[in-house]
Amino acid sequence: MNERQKDRPWLMRTYAGHSTAEASNELYRRNLAKGQTGLSVAFDLPTQTGYDPDHILARGEVGRVGVPVSHLGDMRRLFQDIPLEQMNTSMTINATAMWLLALYQVVAEEQGADPDKLQGTTQNDIVKEYLSRGTHVFPPVPSLRLTTDMITYTVNRIPKWNPINICSYHLQEAGATPVQEIAYAMSTAIAVLDAVRDSGQVPEEKFGDVVARISFFVNAGVRFIEEMCKMRAFARIWDRVTRERYGITNAKQRRFRYGVQVNSLGLTEAQPENNVQRIVLEMLAVTLSKDARARAVQLPAWNEALGLPRPWDQQWSLRIQQVLAHESDLLEYEDIFAGSHVIEAKVDSLVEESLAEIDRIQQMGGAMAAVESGYLKSELVSSHAARRARIEGGEEKIVGVNIYETTEPNPLTADLDGAIMTVDPENEARVVAALHEWRDNRDETRASEALAALKKAAAGTENMMEATVECARAGVTTGEWSWALRDVFGEFRAPTGVSSAPVAVTAEPGSTLALVREKVTRTATDLGVGRLRLLVGKPGLDGHSNGAEQIAVRARDAGFEVVYQGIRLTPEQITDAAIAEDVHCVGLSILSGSHAELVPDVLHRLREAGAPDIPVIAGGIIPPADAAALIEAGVAAVFTPKDFGITEIIGRIVDEIRKANKLDPLEVPA
Repeated sequence: MNERQKDRPWLMRTYAGHSTAEASNELYRRNLAKGQTGLSVAFDLPTQTGYDPDHILARGEVGRVGVPVSHLGDMRRLFQDIPLEQMNTSMTINATAMWLLALYQVVAEEQGADPDKLQGTTQNDIVKEYLSRGTHVFPPVPSLRLTTDMITYTVNRIPKWNPINICSYHLQEAGATPVQEIAYAMSTAIAVLDAVRDSGQVPEEKFGDVVARISFFVNAGVRFIEEMCKMRAFARIWDRVTRERYGITNAKQRRFRYGVQVNSLGLTEAQPENNVQRIVLEMLAVTLSKDARARAVQLPAWNEALGLPRPWDQQWSLRIQQVLAHESDLLEYEDIFAGSHVIEAKVDSLVEESLAEIDRIQQMGGAMAAVESGYLKSELVSSHAARRARIEGGEEKIVGVNIYETTEPNPLTADLDGAIMTVDPENEARVVAALHEWRDNRDETRASEALAALKKAAAGTENMMEATVECARAGVTTGEWSWALRDVFGEFRAPTGVSSAPVAVTAEPGSTLALVREKVTRTATDLGVGRLRLLVGKPGLDGHSNGAEQIAVRARDAGFEVVYQGIRLTPEQITDAAIAEDVHCVGLSILSGSHAELVPDVLHRLREAGAPDIPVIAGGIIPPADAAALIEAGVAAVFTPKDFGITEIIGRIVDEIRKANKLDPLEVPA
């Protein structure tokens, strides 16, 4: 077939950023030279949650899961020698999306770029942050206003920009079924479009332009037939909602436009080489079907369950896309699933069930009301608990984890500490020093006036984007912008969903959970207390709370009294809670890489508080060398993704409580 007759390949991206703006810029330019066709910027957690690198909560988090961007100077360095007018840039940023877009716009202007030609996406979906990702800052109503102001601003000023990426990706990682993923994402889109319409900032005749700039960011799991049907259902429902609810008659404006990151949740620490075929199957779900093909694709690396991927690992993922697009005949054909009665039946079922759930959410008052009531979070925690129970029970099979566990030695992980990238521990101090230098050299009067204007706009009704752009030009920092809005809007702590989650694993006689419950009861009796108390803590800024929530739910079902206050706590707050609640164990969950700094801090504070005998356990993505260092520092046990049996983990926690209290081990096989 003639090459010119082929469909154009999707945008190929690699989600990347680390350490500093300079290091990330070098990585971006290297990836572009390898054939990457779009940029996807990963920001570190302080940037995502509106803290400067010198804030107490930022300690240990700077530059770990992304690039720190504190001010205009950082954004300049991030895109130095990269012509933004020619780029399609995706920025995974939510609570602080308005701020990062303002910085991007100003840098583009400094490069001489035409705003009409800027293309890219800010994720800017705050609802899923309350439910799964945890980088929210402000309450739902002002957060929706920030999103509305961004959308109306970009439609008028940066018309090719996608101001929001309705993101169901993290919903699936938090346990969402395909129906929940579709329904919750669509409910978010309805809430956003209703808010833009009701704001009066966009004339009715231009509302189609707003709809045309709404994009989606989805997750594709390994059940690739179901996932492909999910995408077709997404497209069908979006067409119906935009036509019937908003009266959009232009079919092009109603087109379902989405990018995808294939599932990282399903990547395993055990036999990680199997992750390559998982990634390929997941990519096929969003590329095989022309009528529901992704507009942009980014793939995780095979070793993401182990730690931070190296440039070579990211290159491997990029090459997977390039082989499919350029070597196969995929792009030479019309939709190969059109007319399949199997596919149509599955799509019809997903559409029907999703519409019913959307109606249920609308009857509650919409997505924001369902967030505030805790309904959405509770449903996700329940779904995730049910999935974990299926895996532990062997009903849901995962190669290398609960079946076919024997393996030959793996040459890819022979040097496990060299199989992932590590961030220089001195990097944070250098970033903080550079921040202080920036503040010392800026026009302080202009920065103060810009922040005052921002607070005035936030307290009133005017669009906040213009004031935000002036803050960017004036040298305001990420933390200062966020604190100005915190002063006006306040902060928000989302419902955890733990207390209302139903039992996922029953303690039937002879079951593992029943045996663990017996250990819990006997240990409480031996200690002379009514119930054992477990504090589950999330120190630092890591908002991936799924694992912590599942531990909390299972510990509750095993008979523990669980203290879980949600995400974003300092080591001091966790220690104070442990003492105040007189807990028997502290469990710390960290997936961002800050465990090496934050976990020993909790240990130190417990000793200083006179409670050195409370055992501390740690869980997360923790490399073996780091795990050994934590044990050496006094951590009782370390659990990583390979430890998938949650009930067994709870049993180990009981063992550590008995050991710390000098009780004899129980001869209960759990």
